[in-house]
Amino acid sequence: MFETRSKRNFSSAPPSVTSLIATLLEPAITVLVYVIAMHWQDEPIGRADLTLCFLVVALTWPGVNRFHDRLSSAAVGILGSWLTLLAILAGFGYGTRSFSLFDREVMTFWVLVTPVLQLLAVRLGHVIVHRASERSSYRRSAVVIGAGALGAKVANSMLARPGMGLDFAGYFDDRHDARTEAGSACRQLGDLQNAASFIRQNGIKEVFITLPLGSQPRIIALLESLQRTTASIYFVPDVFGISIIQGRLQDFNGVPVVGICETPFTGTHLLIKRISDLVLASLILLLVSPVMLAVALGVKLSSPGSVIFKQRRNGLDGGEIVVYKFRSMTAQDDGAEIKQATRGDARVTRFGAFIRKTSLDELPQFINVLQGSMSIVGPRPHAVAHNEMYRQLIKAYMVRHKVKPGITGWAQVNGHRGETDTVGKMQARVEYDLEYLRNWSLGLDLVIILRTVKAAFYDIKAY
Repeated sequence: MFETRSKRNFSSAPPSVTSLIATLLEPAITVLVYVIAMHWQDEPIGRADLTLCFLVVALTWPGVNRFHDRLSSAAVGILGSWLTLLAILAGFGYGTRSFSLFDREVMTFWVLVTPVLQLLAVRLGHVIVHRASERSSYRRSAVVIGAGALGAKVANSMLARPGMGLDFAGYFDDRHDARTEAGSACRQLGDLQNAASFIRQNGIKEVFITLPLGSQPRIIALLESLQRTTASIYFVPDVFGISIIQGRLQDFNGVPVVGICETPFTGTHLLIKRISDLVLASLILLLVSPVMLAVALGVKLSSPGSVIFKQRRNGLDGGEIVVYKFRSMTAQDDGAEIKQATRGDARVTRFGAFIRKTSLDELPQFINVLQGSMSIVGPRPHAVAHNEMYRQLIKAYMVRHKVKPGITGWAQVNGHRGETDTVGKMQARVEYDLEYLRNWSLGLDLVIILRTVKAAFYDIKAY
């Protein structure tokens, strides 16, 4: 049996060198641009400037940005973290009344130039990594053990992305051609018994095991033989049939646990999300309070009934919450049978149609955000009756409740707003919600908010 008596420590992979460099460069570039701007304006660096630089380093360490594979995602990440940093610094400045201590031209230069230089640094990093990956001394040979569909996915990933620095040598498998992936036969290097000797003789650096868990005895024997080589060994679990949300490896008191479905908002991410919600919701409510007063008056004068409509929704972890909206209909349901608003719905008042089209009816939900039952960005909350129906019809539907519901979301800014009169429409909305959970970042939240503001004044799917 493959076993070890020493204590087994499992942890997530350490950051790559490129990620570490990106982490170091973010505060360095930010401080350097500020110093250059001060020198350019012949301004002496005083206590206020040193305090600002200290805050910048503290708030960007460790860096929010990591090395991105795509420049577009790098730009979104850099802009998002930069705007967040500026918002926090503005809050400090407002609270301490210290804006007058800083030169306006220096601050303008600093605000505009810093993200540009950070993006150029990422671009330079891409060039360096790409050139390094072309050097033979940097590249590592790799084999895949298991020529099934999962093995083909791993091999194709290596072939499609040469920048990973891996050269795919071929497969090892005991199964007949009929049980392996089409096209893999020409890349077969032998059976499992020959794998260790081939790896040792040819200096293979990386081994990816993609055999099914039903082959456990074979995997144990294989691991025993592979430990006589110097190759790095990776086991690839076949979880592609499962909707993975924030998958990660965790150490559960010495036992390795692979997270399959987990909320993205844990630890510092939870703190960042909550602080950004509180700050933005407070600022927005302060700015739109006159608009909310006007809308409330319009609702009251346009039709009889209460100004605020309260409806039960499922919130975080499926718990029931009460969501606030400006009333836009003459009558609205909150029972077991929920009829969604449709185009030309007779229940919608004339003023209600206006506030629905402009999303003004959603403004009271910023109070929900301050209360903690909702977030500014997240999957839109559906009526409890709808959740009970769709959880039976759509795979992973309830996973969207791993986070707080939002006033706006990734699905809404991608055209999936309004009536979901078919299962297909709801399925499309849920897929975008799950994509948001997989890829959450503060930068993505800011992008969604900006796109929501742009679309708020006119949306053909709102009625």
